[in-house]
Amino acid sequence: MSGIVGIYNLDSQPVEQQKLTLMVDAIAHRGPDGADVWCSGSVGLGHRMLWTTPESLLEKQPLVNSAREIAITADLRIDNRDELISALHLDNLPPEKITDTDLVLAAYDKWGEQCPEYLLGDFAFAIWDGQKQRLFCARDHMGVKPFYYYHKPGKLFAFGSEIKALLCLEAVKRKLNEIKVGDFLASILQDQSITFYQEIFRLPPASWMSVSPKGIKISSYWSLDPHRELRLNSDEEYAAALQEIFAEAVRCRLRSAFPIGSHLSGGLDSSAVTSMARYVLAQAGEHRPLHTFSNIFDAYPEADERPFIESVTDQGGMIPHFVHADQKGPLSDLEQIFQYQDEAVPAPTHFLIWGLNNAAANAGVRVVLDGFDGDNTISHGEGYLVELARKGDWATFAQETLELYNLLGSSQRQTLENYGLPYLAELVRQGKWVKFVQEVNNLTKYFRVSKRSLFLRQGLKPLLPKFITSTVASLRSKGETQNESLINPRFFRRSGLKKRIHTLKDSRKIHPPTERELHHRYITAGILTQGLEIIDHYGAAFGLDYRHPFMDKRLIEFCLSLPPEQKLNQGWSRLVMRRAMRGILPEKVRSRRDKSDMSPSFVYGLLNHNKGVLDEVIQNHLSNIQDYANTNTVNQMYEKLTAPNSNFNYNQSSIDLLLWKAAMLALWLNHAQLEP
Repeated sequence: MSGIVGIYNLDSQPVEQQKLTLMVDAIAHRGPDGADVWCSGSVGLGHRMLWTTPESLLEKQPLVNSAREIAITADLRIDNRDELISALHLDNLPPEKITDTDLVLAAYDKWGEQCPEYLLGDFAFAIWDGQKQRLFCARDHMGVKPFYYYHKPGKLFAFGSEIKALLCLEAVKRKLNEIKVGDFLASILQDQSITFYQEIFRLPPASWMSVSPKGIKISSYWSLDPHRELRLNSDEEYAAALQEIFAEAVRCRLRSAFPIGSHLSGGLDSSAVTSMARYVLAQAGEHRPLHTFSNIFDAYPEADERPFIESVTDQGGMIPHFVHADQKGPLSDLEQIFQYQDEAVPAPTHFLIWGLNNAAANAGVRVVLDGFDGDNTISHGEGYLVELARKGDWATFAQETLELYNLLGSSQRQTLENYGLPYLAELVRQGKWVKFVQEVNNLTKYFRVSKRSLFLRQGLKPLLPKFITSTVASLRSKGETQNESLINPRFFRRSGLKKRIHTLKDSRKIHPPTERELHHRYITAGILTQGLEIIDHYGAAFGLDYRHPFMDKRLIEFCLSLPPEQKLNQGWSRLVMRRAMRGILPEKVRSRRDKSDMSPSFVYGLLNHNKGVLDEVIQNHLSNIQDYANTNTVNQMYEKLTAPNSNFNYNQSSIDLLLWKAAMLALWLNHAQLEP
């Protein structure tokens, strides 16, 4: 984690170095180990340095090649160094003397716009090409490293690792983007480009951008193939292949000149990363200890994972650290957090990361591994059920639902409705009545469900005009979802939010026909980008470089290509991962079937640690959101949540989540002081 900024005056005016320095100073927390700027005519680049890898100790950025008229500023970690050194014919140099920035600049010199296709790792960079008079920018495959930009055609292009760097420039106004406000209130997190600020955008993951006085061009350099399927000879071969590629994903992220830490929640993902890191270090003969950081909950034991955490740390080679997460709430420390996080936070459990980062910084750690989004990378495999239904294999479908019930208590009827019955409705819409009747007859051999009910709900209902089904659904729900009840009706109408909500709803109603396509939908969701950015900003606040093994391009491509029965089989989700981690991950974790629900800890913190903050919002800050949120609804939720003797159930999360969302937006708007 370092910091990058830049200015390109598209009207050919010279860059004022003072402006560039202001941008660099605004993100000083991202790089305590050095800062510099470079200007040449209408272009200027800036950098803040955080040393993490051994090679980074030699780096000085911006890096300039005067002979080629090329300069680069980069926040990066390149993982395929040996491959690039060979391909770029740098074998005559000692590898330890070649920095990651050297490699990227040489890759651009050789491959031009195609250079990101040859890079593995996490990166965000900008290269000024003086010969072509253009700025070339790129962001890594999953968006681990942030990249924000502002563009005023013919006048100015500016970029930075954080939005606050852009806001230093007079030309960039602090104007609220109401589309993003609506998305926040409606929990729409799909858009990978917009921010809470008008005219400030994020470069999407796996994209490069070329900037010149003629304009900007953005292009994707990589995409996942949802149709490629890997076929091996046995379960053991799949597990061995996954173990090898997962070990490599972890090994690449252990390259550090400083102590390494790992977030350890006790769940399958973080435990797998931590245990694999321990295993890789031991195999390499490295005896440096691995620090682990874990949240514990004395006040709310139902959320506490200590038995699973300790089963991992008891393997040895680790220094465990514990954070009492029940001493904070989801509205704690916001004034401090908003100094580093430039947008309202959409993640209710964000405060759990903040405490872990503080502990890591106090332990002298600079590099932190975590298990972010292992669920989606490996996939729970629920799309396999859709495939079974579409094949008419109701016997296997029924067996899987039974196993899911036995292992997890999942309702067999609900599983059927979610993953099996939509196929029947699809047959009717396609006019395939003979096939529909056959599938109903086959299905009822394995499930106690009325044929009459199936004909009415899956046979008749799909044929009704859409306005009738929409009207019925509207009457049943009184025309609004829980999220919609939070939104000011006038704002709802004028912002176009209704269309965005229903577009998202329609896309979620239809299950892709295969597990691989559903897996692809999850792993490319916009929410991942924003989640990674929050983790980056929270890490930067404490001088930490986050590394996510489950975001490894090679691992994601491999997992997506797996046959569905490797992901879900006999009621076991992520089965291939469990097999791959045999002998590395403690059996107590490897065979666990669930994970603790963190939502009760969220409610506990809101009521026991953030009651005063809620009071402050209700009394003084509702005016900040009255144009966007339904303040009557907010007041009603507040009264219900805080009423004496309300016997509020900590597991009931709908009211508190909406109230927290309204409070978060109100407090952020109060802090941001945006222009009307």
